[in-house]
Amino acid sequence: MLLRLKESKFISYLSLFSSFGTLICCAIPSTLVLLGFGASLASFLGEFPQLIWLSENKELVFGVSFFMLAVSFAGQKYAEKQVCPIDKREDCQNTKNWSRPLFYVTLIINLIGAFYAFVLPKLM
Repeated sequence: MLLRLKESKFISYLSLFSSFGTLICCAIPSTLVLLGFGASLASFLGEFPQLIWLSENKELVFGVSFFMLAVSFAGQKYAEKQVCPIDKREDCQNTKNWSRPLFYVTLIINLIGAFYAFVLPKLM
């Protein structure tokens, strides 16, 4: 049981980091350009050209990110139905309590990134 909770925690963190990848790829650059900081973005990408790969492959980045969110959601639903062991009850409950808000924050970050990557360019 404790091993499954650790796996659930790992999956939650992994989905959060993949969502930050979507922010770096699409939402932050679009916001900087929208606010008139295009030159700053160009110099930043000049220093870190590896980030361009994320923008060029945004479908893959978002696909992996949404897949990780789905796995995280399924893991949370599974963990909700499990009973916490008596000797680790407090740790188990803490994990269950922070897991849901972390998931929703990650989902919101991902949806914002998807809006900037796919919806906003079609509106302009």
